[in-house]
Amino acid sequence: MGGSGGGGGGPFSGRSPEALAKRVRDVVEEGAVKAFDSELNELLGEKLTAANKRDVAKVAERLEELKADLGDELESSIDILFGGSVAKHTYVDGLSDIDSLLVLDETFVGAMPPSDLINVMADQIAAANESLGVSAGKLAVTVEYPDGMQIQLLPSTRVDGQLRVPSFLKDGWSGIAPEKFQKALTDRNEECGGKLVPTIKLAKAVIGALPEPQRLSGYHVESIAISAFKGYDGPKTTAAMLPVFFEKARDLVMNPIRDSTGQSVHVDTYLGEANSADRVATGHVLGRIAKRMRNASAHQSADQWEALFGDDN
Repeated sequence: MGGSGGGGGGPFSGRSPEALAKRVRDVVEEGAVKAFDSELNELLGEKLTAANKRDVAKVAERLEELKADLGDELESSIDILFGGSVAKHTYVDGLSDIDSLLVLDETFVGAMPPSDLINVMADQIAAANESLGVSAGKLAVTVEYPDGMQIQLLPSTRVDGQLRVPSFLKDGWSGIAPEKFQKALTDRNEECGGKLVPTIKLAKAVIGALPEPQRLSGYHVESIAISAFKGYDGPKTTAAMLPVFFEKARDLVMNPIRDSTGQSVHVDTYLGEANSADRVATGHVLGRIAKRMRNASAHQSADQWEALFGDDN
């Protein structure tokens, strides 16, 4: 009758010592992976909070003041508050990194090339705001406030009903349709469970930690992301999507990429022709970032992930 006592067997019964040891190791590793995943998600959440720390209400208020300084010359504006640099010193050179697309009256613009128009805008804003730092760049006017906030203003005008902005290639105008870009980005973000925009912001923060000559423009980053995550069926988390972005970008950067706005030039003209030396060098940089991310996760090292964002982020 009864005397054997442990005949039912538990999950470890009937296993060899080696199998038991492996099972224990597996359980320990699973626990360590879950703990690191939690730590990494917390770290990326902190970086995303830093990327989102801009005071959007204050930006909007200041934009209204700047637009008032331009008076009757301003026909309308398209405020793009998703933009602006998301990490200190992030290279800004494109539509989505500006805070407002200013549509100026066609008769006021006349035959002025963009460089002249940008200088006129900068002079008007500077004259009305002596305490602000106002600079005229190749594509936009940058206004810096005493509290450190920077706002970029991109001039545009309508020619035969089509919106035009300064060209990357020359001192002339290029057609653009910003609503198409915004829709493409919104649609892809929805396909990725709302995680594409956070991934882009984190990617920009990582790129912002690179030496300036190695940084992609923010607009280029966003255009690459729209292409990189087409048909994406992997985990919809920033931790999973960040290395995928840099792996895809490594290959996508080798050829000129057209944006989603109808702009008549490529968004990455600054890198030259397909497979140029600059493109090859940029691809190597992006590939190294992807490898560092994979290695950091493989070693469960939050410190290695932290280092990707630079010391002052």
